[in-house]
Amino acid sequence: MSESVRALIVYESMFGNTERIARAVRDGLRQYLPAETAPVNQAPDVVPDDVRLLVVGGPTHAFSMSRLSTRQEAWKQGGLVTPVEVGIRDWLAALKAPAGSQAKTLRVTTFDTRIASVRRLPGSAARSAAKVLRRRGYRMVSTSESFFVNDTTGPIRDVEIERAERWGAELGRLLTGSAKVA
Repeated sequence: MSESVRALIVYESMFGNTERIARAVRDGLRQYLPAETAPVNQAPDVVPDDVRLLVVGGPTHAFSMSRLSTRQEAWKQGGLVTPVEVGIRDWLAALKAPAGSQAKTLRVTTFDTRIASVRRLPGSAARSAAKVLRRRGYRMVSTSESFFVNDTTGPIRDVEIERAERWGAELGRLLTGSAKVA
């Protein structure tokens, strides 16, 4: 694998739980290729050419990706770590479709955070984001993944952080074969 390819994890995080998952996924990926995280309000609207894997993650709000109204409701609970003006739904709507050679080599996947007590309810920000990405011409590398928080504001259990890191490593293996970066 060329040194010039990398993974980018774009995340939306209201209370810091999704950010912790994004960083754990990044840490798992880094066993195989360079990876970095970007909060959604700072993410580029065109995937850079050297990105081979785009991972998009956010909290599940009202059975899907957040909307301005659901982010404003979260804001009322206090302790937000991300501005409410933009979420992954908005970012994906502005994201340019892959073109040229990038359309052939770029892969994507998605994750979300959800409240553990309602894990059996339908709806997932990750599945909704994956559907948008597929419609826009992006190719999935794996199925979406959900990570569970104890309550709306967290905390997220360490076992979920560890699971996210293992998932990141698995994504790295899928992209690069099984050889680890030294």
